[in-house]
Amino acid sequence: MNTLFYSMAGFALAASISPGPVNLLALSAGATHGLGSSMRHVTGATFGFTALLLAMGLGLQQLLQHWPALTHGVAWFGVAFLLYMAYGLARSDGQLSGNDAQQRPSLFKGALMQWLNPKAWLASMAGMGAYAADGDLLRVGQFAALYFVICYLSISCWALAGVYLRQYLENPLYLRRFNRGLALLLVLSAVYLLV
Repeated sequence: MNTLFYSMAGFALAASISPGPVNLLALSAGATHGLGSSMRHVTGATFGFTALLLAMGLGLQQLLQHWPALTHGVAWFGVAFLLYMAYGLARSDGQLSGNDAQQRPSLFKGALMQWLNPKAWLASMAGMGAYAADGDLLRVGQFAALYFVICYLSISCWALAGVYLRQYLENPLYLRRFNRGLALLLVLSAVYLLV
């Protein structure tokens, strides 16, 4: 059991800490809005991913195998959402802690980001396929609980990195360049998903 636990933890860490759209937005949120506001994104993204992971473990994976068009639909919505988020970053005015409520991190946007994030779909399908393919409810629950903690800590690291970078981005020009660089990375992520 310990070997399985460490294997699940390693998988969760590798999938959660690696660069991806959710982590890039956490980095930007930390740099632009500070730790308190960026933690809304972190919390929403963690709950969103855990809900997706549980859905996969409870049968969504089998449904997707019967209807692969659903997977393609999610991928296209994901690409559109990545491009929308990239547009928002690119048009940032370079001001720290902006008052625009639409641009501030939120629980809902963090959770939605995971459900429209093809990386999250792949990680949840692969993880449940590897560790709970038989649908054992206890194993599904254990994996989801472990993943929740690791996912929360991993995305938090990206937000903290953004908070650290904030001191170097007080000049609006630097913050605009930083956010446009992150926007470009999101666009490249979307293009990668299309090819």
